Amino acid sequence: MQTNKTHNFHIPVMGLGFTIDTPLKVAKYGINSVVSIIEDELVEEMRRFHCQKNNIEYHEIKSGSQDARAKRISAYLNLMEQLVKEQIETLQKEEFDKDSDIYKYFELLPESAALKKLFLAMLEIDEGAEKIKLQEQLRQSIQAGAIDVNIMAKADRINYSSSGEELSREYSDALSALRGFALSNLSSSVVLSAGYNPLLYTYIESFADFFPDKHSTLKKKIILKVSDYRSAITQGKILAKKGVWISEYRIESGLNCGGHAFATEGKLLGPILEEFKQNRLTLRQELMELCNKNLSAKDMHQLADDTSLKITVQGGIGTANENNFLLDYFEADATGWGSPFLLVPEATNVDDRTLRALATAKKDDYYLSHSSPLGIPIHSFRKSTSEIQRKARIEKGRPGSPCYKKYLSTNTEFTEKPICTASREYQNLKLKELDGLQLPQEIRDQQYEKIVAKDCLCEGLGESARLKNDIESPHKLNAVAICPGPNLAYFSGIFSLKEMVDHIYGRLNLLGSGKRSNMFVNELKLYVEHFKQEIKDGQGKLNKIQHRHLQNYKNNLLEGIEYYKKLSADFQRESKAYIDSFIEDLAQHRRAIAQELVPEPSELQV
Repeated sequence: MQTNKTHNFHIPVMGLGFTIDTPLKVAKYGINSVVSIIEDELVEEMRRFHCQKNNIEYHEIKSGSQDARAKRISAYLNLMEQLVKEQIETLQKEEFDKDSDIYKYFELLPESAALKKLFLAMLEIDEGAEKIKLQEQLRQSIQAGAIDVNIMAKADRINYSSSGEELSREYSDALSALRGFALSNLSSSVVLSAGYNPLLYTYIESFADFFPDKHSTLKKKIILKVSDYRSAITQGKILAKKGVWISEYRIESGLNCGGHAFATEGKLLGPILEEFKQNRLTLRQELMELCNKNLSAKDMHQLADDTSLKITVQGGIGTANENNFLLDYFEADATGWGSPFLLVPEATNVDDRTLRALATAKKDDYYLSHSSPLGIPIHSFRKSTSEIQRKARIEKGRPGSPCYKKYLSTNTEFTEKPICTASREYQNLKLKELDGLQLPQEIRDQQYEKIVAKDCLCEGLGESARLKNDIESPHKLNAVAICPGPNLAYFSGIFSLKEMVDHIYGRLNLLGSGKRSNMFVNELKLYVEHFKQEIKDGQGKLNKIQHRHLQNYKNNLLEGIEYYKKLSADFQRESKAYIDSFIEDLAQHRRAIAQELVPEPSELQV
């Protein structure tokens, strides 16, 4: 296991509002977390809320004012940095009483952390100069967790002036968000997720904080969320050629995660991690040489030889043994625990109704849906008020949502300006088109369901933060959309921050009594289900490229199973019964895959 100074896990971004102020809740305990900055209206509302809560004078940055989006983001990030700094200063002055935050800071640390060992040694001393000396040493060692931010690279809407004129490209959503982070006072990281955006990557070059200073230090760092090694090295080279260093590759399971699901071509998490493990030093050396070469060409400071390149992993982790295995065997620097923290009111913004529904949910309440306007499958929750609202609108004959924020407006089938496929406007136009096609009833019903499945995420994924903090919704829409990973089905209850951290480090077990397979098997099951659906959808419709894709998908799944069979010999912390069950699960899924025959390509398909 890695012996980090503080924690070896982080809390990833969740939705628009669930982690929007998580740093203010957990950074004082040394825990890193990630904030979504896509929704600048919510960002501004949360800045006003926290200014009022902390008796800080608030000056509104009005929508429509010059560069409002970037300025709102900078102001909110600066406020969080200020508040976390004050929290740490307060914490450092506290006595080491059991109910104090300073005691909790060290109590939460993993047993492997050097500071935890020092803390325990201090507790063993009754009184005297040695105890005071150790306490002072502990106080000085306290570090705040990072306030990192997330930008979905492809969520990059073009914006317009109040008179309807298209604004220049640097005012698009993703570029404005990057500028807001880059111009803030933070020294932290931006997580780039959801695809490659060449304009965004080029725009990074506009800000000095992303390049080494005279001490070879990076004030602002890049974390790249990737699904496989090929994507990592490809995008790494693109940025290295600009002199931009990727400080961390954050590997996420394609399907066993929360939010949008970016399925690989059947490549499973274990083999992907193995490829990173085997090529990590080569990756770092190659990118370091390329990056420094281009920094030199720009006459800029070089990266130091000891500049770190971290590998972290997230998606579906459920036990301390799984967490430790990722850190030990695959040599990950840290892990990400997302959805379980939705059950921790101390860490995230989940309104009471949604929290109670999550705490008592069953496996079938979580499912992979087509509700995202981005056209990418997304994990959804059947009991969410957003899903209830979507169905109610359909029953009233008015499917679709009013579209106020337009962050996901990308469709131009019927309009010159892009509109959102979840909007009432789009669904009304699309359903009229469908009615004119005079399709057989069964096919018509299938197409109808695909159209009305889309739901508003701009409002729904941020509303929980408003409800929890008694912030009035500007559009009077209170339905909450939530997209937890399927792994949350194994956690039942509402937990304290200490309980969840203790679970991660193996000091407590929060899993329910039902059977839960190993995280790699759970991901495999999701991929097998996805593969079966692609086979079903492709019957009689495949072209040669699609046929090759499905054949590669099948081969990758089978190769992944063989890899896991060998890997089970390294499950040193697990019982024989656990390993036997793991191998039987693999055999069961192998049989299921073998039964699926990839259809031959149709001559009618080009």
